[in-house]
Amino acid sequence: MLWRFALALCLALAAPAAAQERAPATALVVLETALGDITLEIETGRAPVTAANFLRYVDERRFDGIVFYRAMRLDWGEQPNGLIQGGTQYDPKRVLPPIAHEPTSLTGVLHTAGAISMARYEPGSATGDFSIMLSDQPGLDADPLSEDPDIKAGFAAFGHVLAGMDVVRAIFDAPTDPAKGEGWMKGQMLAEPVVILRARRVDGSGSE
Repeated sequence: MLWRFALALCLALAAPAAAQERAPATALVVLETALGDITLEIETGRAPVTAANFLRYVDERRFDGIVFYRAMRLDWGEQPNGLIQGGTQYDPKRVLPPIAHEPTSLTGVLHTAGAISMARYEPGSATGDFSIMLSDQPGLDADPLSEDPDIKAGFAAFGHVLAGMDVVRAIFDAPTDPAKGEGWMKGQMLAEPVVILRARRVDGSGSE
């Protein structure tokens, strides 16, 4: 009988540790683009607000037919260096209301190579546009010590590419039009945007 008590005690003590080691919840999404598929792991556990917003666009088919339209190429550091951007581009038939900002200092989801992050103007203005990093972009992470509110907030990363970085690279390498774009984004717009044919969950949790 004593050994049964000892076993039960060991299991009871081990249970909390096992729960702590359990990986945060995620959801898988495939973006089927004209250049191939990109599989994303969305951090529903660590970035619940941002992840829920992205998944709503997926589930409501608001991403079907949108495009990757921008390739920001940085000429410093290890190459390729920069990001690609796509989304609803404020199309009134597709766009949903802005969401609350989730800083990386809160979520722990950082702008490493392959990370997906919400595009925005000021913090709290993100809707249906997003970027995928070609390389580590720590400058997009929140800097709680900064006196600049924009830098302090950073951008909201909420997942990463699980498969298809070759497709991301192909989009990044696509020709840009030097006459397209406004302000500091001029010259970063793709001459022929890459269509996202459809976006779907692949973990069985979304509608088909």
